[in-house]
Amino acid sequence: MDQQTTVNDDLLFDLRDGIGRVTFNRPQARNAFTFAMYERLAQICEQANKDRAIKVLVFQGAGDKAFASGTDINQFRAFTTPQHALDYESRIDRVLGQLEQCRVPTIAAINGACTGGGAGIAACCDLRIGSKSVKMGFPIARTLGNCLSMSNISRLTALVGPAQVKDLIFTARLIGAEEAAAVGLLNEVVEDLPALQKRADELAATVAGNAPLTLNATKQALARLMRRLSREEGEDLILMCYMSRDFREGLDAFLNKRAPHWTGE
Repeated sequence: MDQQTTVNDDLLFDLRDGIGRVTFNRPQARNAFTFAMYERLAQICEQANKDRAIKVLVFQGAGDKAFASGTDINQFRAFTTPQHALDYESRIDRVLGQLEQCRVPTIAAINGACTGGGAGIAACCDLRIGSKSVKMGFPIARTLGNCLSMSNISRLTALVGPAQVKDLIFTARLIGAEEAAAVGLLNEVVEDLPALQKRADELAATVAGNAPLTLNATKQALARLMRRLSREEGEDLILMCYMSRDFREGLDAFLNKRAPHWTGE
């Protein structure tokens, strides 16, 4: 039995019997991601690409409230120039691209809130299972007034189709587990958190026991079928949102727990 545990405060990694378990460990902040957490996630994907002892990766959130609620809003406080916005989306695209292209199968075990960047992480995983407490969505049209990158739009559209993407983003609503399963955001729904943990272990063990080259070839074949728009093709849209008065208004409103007043400027 191989066993390896690494601790990096806000993101934990444990490897046992070929199954790597990644835990987003900021339950007090609904597991919102800092930039350092994104980078640690990318490092684990790189490790999985090199270490043949890793057969599958399982992603989960600490506590019982959330898988991940997106990027920590405080990370946006320093955004003052166009380059800040472009660098942020470049980082997200790079990290999520590494997760999506990771050599080994990836499983998201989702409980509670899975929103914004957290939903983006889940969308990159090969399999997604969730408890009945799941609430998924991209509520950016009522929070910060920013936008998804071209890669994220492409990825989400491939999963659920353009009509559903418009529904989720235009309404800014969060959908429950059953609807998420119906539209393709979840592969399977279980009763509660204990059932989710049990099912994630079972599914990971099953996948880890199958032929790794078959799984890898399937991932690569599907990736080749789907051309993704590059981040550069959408830089004008990123700057339109992140450099707007509305984005600053959304940020201030969120941090001060008030409703934003949108002007479209």
